[in-house]
Amino acid sequence: MRTAFYPGTFDPITTGHLDLIERALRLFDRVIVAVGTGRDKVPMFSREARIEFVEDAVKDLSRVSVRPFDGLLVDAVKEAGANAIIRGLRAVSDFEYEFQMALMNRRLDGSIETVFLMPSKDHTYLNSTVVKEVARLGGDVSGLVPEKVERALRDRAGFARD
Repeated sequence: MRTAFYPGTFDPITTGHLDLIERALRLFDRVIVAVGTGRDKVPMFSREARIEFVEDAVKDLSRVSVRPFDGLLVDAVKEAGANAIIRGLRAVSDFEYEFQMALMNRRLDGSIETVFLMPSKDHTYLNSTVVKEVARLGGDVSGLVPEKVERALRDRAGFARD
């Protein structure tokens, strides 16, 4: 069985993340979405909330599971029984960092492949940081995140929409 491991902080999950999950399902039998703590990031939402958001967003995708993730990525991938890591590339600027990480992961465990996926053109500009900033400033994030996340962002940002 071909299993992909899609790690990230998912703070919060966006429609761009969901696009990559659906693309990965075309290539793999199973996709494990691994919600991490974000070593260099201070998340807006707790990991428990982020896991709940992801679980809700993928509830209709039977071949997708969600789990917490800490520590060395290749160890988590092996523990999960996966054989590939999914990483998204929105722009050339993403490539340098992701390429370095992929090479280090290959050095740590050559049996695990990294697969780079590009989102649809409708999602190339989208990332969690931008979504949080738009929400924080009172902008409309509908269509950029699942509805449950949109409500949580409105509540967190302290504004309400009809």
